[in-house]
Amino acid sequence: MSAKDDLIILGIETSCDDTAAAVVRGNGEILSQVVSSQVKIAFISLYYVKADLLAKYGGVAPKMAEEAHSLAIDPVVQEALHKANLTERDLSAVAVTIGPGLSLCLRVGVQKARKIAGQFNLPIVGVHHMEAHALVARQCCLPASNVFLFMSRLIEQDLRFPFLALLISGGHNLLVLAHNLGQYTQLGTTIDDAIGEAFDKTAKWLGLDMRRSGGPAVEKLALEGDAESVKFSTPMKQHKDCNFSYAGLKTQVRLAIESKNINVGKYSNITVFPVPIFVLLMTTLGAKWAFQRVAVLHLEERCERAIEWALKIEPSIKHLVVSGGVASNKYVRARLDRAVKNNSLQLVCPPPSLCTDNGVMVAWTGIEHFCVGRFDPPPPADDPEDFMYDLRPRWPLGEEFAEGRSEARSLRKARMHPSLTSIIQASMQQQSP
Repeated sequence: MSAKDDLIILGIETSCDDTAAAVVRGNGEILSQVVSSQVKIAFISLYYVKADLLAKYGGVAPKMAEEAHSLAIDPVVQEALHKANLTERDLSAVAVTIGPGLSLCLRVGVQKARKIAGQFNLPIVGVHHMEAHALVARQCCLPASNVFLFMSRLIEQDLRFPFLALLISGGHNLLVLAHNLGQYTQLGTTIDDAIGEAFDKTAKWLGLDMRRSGGPAVEKLALEGDAESVKFSTPMKQHKDCNFSYAGLKTQVRLAIESKNINVGKYSNITVFPVPIFVLLMTTLGAKWAFQRVAVLHLEERCERAIEWALKIEPSIKHLVVSGGVASNKYVRARLDRAVKNNSLQLVCPPPSLCTDNGVMVAWTGIEHFCVGRFDPPPPADDPEDFMYDLRPRWPLGEEFAEGRSEARSLRKARMHPSLTSIIQASMQQQSP
């Protein structure tokens, strides 16, 4: 343990729309954390100017994202080291997200990590983005974490394997059973749109401020309105699995808003409305409230079934970890907390600052794997121009649970890389005598 306490790892995250870096000590102490939303801001600005281009890439323009990450990566990493009062020579290793995510975005972070590791002869740890979201809850539980996080944590101090994890963000809905470090069973996944993407589109249709993201804007607006004023059907009621779908619900919301023919954003900054506008606005607010209620009900139903499956596989589980950007939503937390307690489990939510993409989760996951010997040796000081970086845009976390396989036609089956679990299992078999 003393050797682990002495570890100091830099974590770098550039999988999508935030450039992030953090320095974390092996005992869980966060020495620094820096997140630049420059890329996200660029996306939002371009959304209105280059809507056709963004639509082509599903809401994100990869080449523009790469350019924004490239501008931000050096100052973000240097600020993380400066805030930690350290230099690269003080580091034990560098951890970096290698997938899943956008290839061009991942490449920026990996290039920076390899450059630092090569110049200062440091081991490098490739991190799975979704595993990092799940494992950051273990870092938050450590007594050695800094005072702010210690006071902010919502859970008991000891989060042990096995546990169940729900990872919810703009690009992912994922239910996994974590047996051990690097060993996961996928119980459910997104078959079309993730909940975070549905929040973002709803916020756009309502004309809300998208500078942070759609989720917080929608949650704020949902404090008003009547959830019963508009009726939406819960997705996939007929499917007895743990997979998620938000495309149909998203369409229901769009049609409900269009039927009122009003741009709520035009009136969002005033408190007194003309009577006809007020009636239409409150009806639209009701559509938003109803959307949030049904969207989260879908999460609840899937989690309850996943808990049932998980307890059959690993009867000793005590926690459901909920992480990812949407886990910051207070309504989501409250509803899932009730569902978890009904099954005699405890809800584990990292602090909001560690739910969204960040360098802390990457650094901590790097620490966990580094301590069991899973890392690569220092790379050469300079990679050749034609070097093929290990990037894994589509990278499953675990193998599918047999009962969880969906026949839905929209389920994305393309895999560019074997799952993290299968890679680690194969490595362990090769090492065993």
